[in-house]
Amino acid sequence: MNTPNEEAAFGLYLILTDPVAGYERCTEAAVEARLRYVQLRMKKEPPDRILAVARRLRAITAGTATRFILNDDPDLAAAAGADGVHLGQEDESLLHARRRHPELLIWGLSTHNEAQAAAAVALTPTYIGVGPVFPTPTKARPDPVLGLERMSRIIRSTPLPAVAIGGIQESNLAEVLRAGAVNVAVVRAVCRHPDPAVAIRRLLEIWRSEVQPPPFRAPGSDPA
Repeated sequence: MNTPNEEAAFGLYLILTDPVAGYERCTEAAVEARLRYVQLRMKKEPPDRILAVARRLRAITAGTATRFILNDDPDLAAAAGADGVHLGQEDESLLHARRRHPELLIWGLSTHNEAQAAAAVALTPTYIGVGPVFPTPTKARPDPVLGLERMSRIIRSTPLPAVAIGGIQESNLAEVLRAGAVNVAVVRAVCRHPDPAVAIRRLLEIWRSEVQPPPFRAPGSDPA
């Protein structure tokens, strides 16, 4: 059983793309479950449409434990008042975007191999995505599949908080966690479910059964 650092072990990361239950309902379910991150990923929509949805989701997450992330576009993320942005390898460089938007506090970066994960350390993102672990249809041009063994090597080698991503479902989540992942991003596992609260609850039950956060101790208290 994994026993990770509590701050780095945020568990389930929800990415929203065309959810059957709607963006707002999925975000409300994520907030209710106290997920650390919800990311809006609308690859093929015009900027004004993305911004309108992003502002509604920002309103739902404001003042909660759930941090709202926008995919790809730092300018839209800032305009929506998002907590942060997630960048891919082909997007604007993280260093350049961070200089332009110091108001964005969270910076995610996708990595797809060992070299990209190693290079990410110097960029100091808040976290890196590692994947795709399994084949996934959510990208028009998917990156090569890593598989569990390679995913595990990358996650164990990086000092950065890492999020396994790509084809992760209720049926394979336990094996991803047993291979060394602590944080996992899901898309279809929630977005294709008619009741996102149920989908999130089932995924969290698996996560809790496989990952054991350390017990809380008040500052200055002696270990038991």
